[in-house]
Amino acid sequence: MGSNASQPRNGAVRTAVHRHEHLSKDGLLERAFTFAFRGLVYAQIWEDPQVDMEALAITPDCHVVTIASGGCNVLSYLTADPAKITAVDLNTAHTALNKLKRAAALHLPDHAAFHRFFAQANRPENVPAYRQWLRPHLDDATRRYWEGRDLAGRRRIKGFAGGFYKRGLLGGFIGAAHLLAKLYRIDPRELLAAKSVEQQRAIFESRLAPVFDKKFVRWLIDQPASLFGLGIPPAQYEALAGDDPRGIGAVLRRRLEKLACDFDLSDNYFAWQAFGRGYGEGPEAPLPPYLQAANYDVVRTRAERVEVRHQNFVDYLDSMPDASLDRYILLDAQDWMTDAQLTRLWDAITRTAKPGARVLFRTAAAPTLLPGRVPDAILSRWDYAAAESLDFTARDRSAIYGGVHLYRLKS
Repeated sequence: MGSNASQPRNGAVRTAVHRHEHLSKDGLLERAFTFAFRGLVYAQIWEDPQVDMEALAITPDCHVVTIASGGCNVLSYLTADPAKITAVDLNTAHTALNKLKRAAALHLPDHAAFHRFFAQANRPENVPAYRQWLRPHLDDATRRYWEGRDLAGRRRIKGFAGGFYKRGLLGGFIGAAHLLAKLYRIDPRELLAAKSVEQQRAIFESRLAPVFDKKFVRWLIDQPASLFGLGIPPAQYEALAGDDPRGIGAVLRRRLEKLACDFDLSDNYFAWQAFGRGYGEGPEAPLPPYLQAANYDVVRTRAERVEVRHQNFVDYLDSMPDASLDRYILLDAQDWMTDAQLTRLWDAITRTAKPGARVLFRTAAAPTLLPGRVPDAILSRWDYAAAESLDFTARDRSAIYGGVHLYRLKS
């Protein structure tokens, strides 16, 4: 990043990720991940907002607090009509992306311009649109980010003229996966030609699944650093690998199978991003709720309810009064945490939670990770919605998580 604003952010990421001595194997992996995490990680968030909104049961008086990530879900939650959304993130790039999306919802002239900027994200018109409509409404730090240069020397805002969803750590990971597939004469885009779920499965079984049996691929995915592009630090890699006795390869194969086969392509924009490296074209292409034409007016009208903060989640909670918040979305951040960090987080959540509060999070492995790690004096205040959580996990179209977990504050 190169800016002073990145320094506290990187320190917070180090605190969250680093668990081992820096010269140990695990310590080196953790520090490599921290370095990789310095820039844009997710151009698009990979948690299904449709599942989120059903689980959270957002009402018009709700104050929602969420980790910002790529910002798609922050704006999509506006369709559920909350009173306020506070989006926090340690990553400067994610903070800048959320502020850009909020400004775009408020100030671009119409849905066509909004769609061109974030659904197509590869049009030269987006750069002058940024200058005319968005730049005047951004704070100095956000302008410096978008008008600054990335490690390749490209102005970051020009990503929206050349394929923004190919940028970032995850975009690079997907691009590398496509390149690897092509070395075996496979084009992942083949899946997008399927006309039914049955055809999707046939293409997966005949073309994509055999890649996992290749000797080099088996070796590659056994390296924890190979999944840094998914934003998975070493501790989360270990949890993921432990989710199947056959090892990490079997876990990844099943997750890819779910993404490719369990949902119709006409309703799964995550599959289009993974296999096509962007959203589909045409009026029927699946999109996140915030980009759908039918939701444009409410997203634009309510975008001022979004507050974006470059801050640690628990530090924000510590600044809030008792019983002041309603909904909490933690993404998969707890997979990174030590027992002490989990305890501090849930103590803060419990203190700030209003009656009826809900907490939603995801895990790389299937089980909820809280029992035995968060003191019972705290966790006993909450009900775990076990059956509903299994259902939400099955229906999460992003398909990359082992578990989607919902907790409700007991009355």
